[in-house]
Amino acid sequence: MTWLQGESCLITGGGSGLGRAIVERFLEEGAQVGVLERSPEKVQQLQADFGTAVVAVTGDVTDPDANRRAVAAMQERFGKLDCFIGNAALWDHGATLVGTDMEALNQGFEELFAINVKGCLLGAKAAAPALLSSQGSMIFTLSNSAFYPGGGGPLYTASKHAVLGLMRELAYELAPKVRVNAVGPSGMASDLRGPSALGQQDMAIMDSRSPEAIRAILPLQVFPDPADFVGPFVLLASRANNRTLSGVVINADCGLGIRGIRHVAGGLTL
Repeated sequence: MTWLQGESCLITGGGSGLGRAIVERFLEEGAQVGVLERSPEKVQQLQADFGTAVVAVTGDVTDPDANRRAVAAMQERFGKLDCFIGNAALWDHGATLVGTDMEALNQGFEELFAINVKGCLLGAKAAAPALLSSQGSMIFTLSNSAFYPGGGGPLYTASKHAVLGLMRELAYELAPKVRVNAVGPSGMASDLRGPSALGQQDMAIMDSRSPEAIRAILPLQVFPDPADFVGPFVLLASRANNRTLSGVVINADCGLGIRGIRHVAGGLTL
């Protein structure tokens, strides 16, 4: 059985990593899929791999017009929008408060929050009229950093806490017509990059973390693949399986909530 048959779903940052895994799984589940992706090369790859099965729009989630164009492209191709997934993000590679230059911290905040938080807000704004019409859903990609310290530095951790608040507020504002939820994955191998203000624009997660390091902090003792986290997105997007969840986070943290990340910084770098 395909749980998303005929559902029109727009995913930001769908050109690689978790976003790409969502695209592939949603297609398998029968969804009509669109992607807003800022990398022209990744857009071209999506078109080469999936052809007309995916509506791939080049644009930045921080640009209101790009978000409007992506929603309009979905409506033009499929006649509707049923689900918006705010997934595009940057990571800060654990850049600490004390160890980061003041100016870099200032500029890094502007860059990271623009994508991680404003990108979700603008995408939600662009998608809201269509989703109110279809009585669809929104899903935001969070992180274990929306709940626990140590999964990033203060920039990334604060941004994911902010999106958690955004999700809850929108679930309140858009009820009863639109269900708004989130998924909070743990660490994984992906192409998630860092802010250029921190000199991290060419650094992916695995450039500063190893599979062994990620596995070691997870009680389930696994090194997850992006595809391992897609099931919760399918559940939340599915009308058949989710009539009752809104304002909920599926915390797919591989058991971190059992004990948290056991690492105490304690100002030792001072």
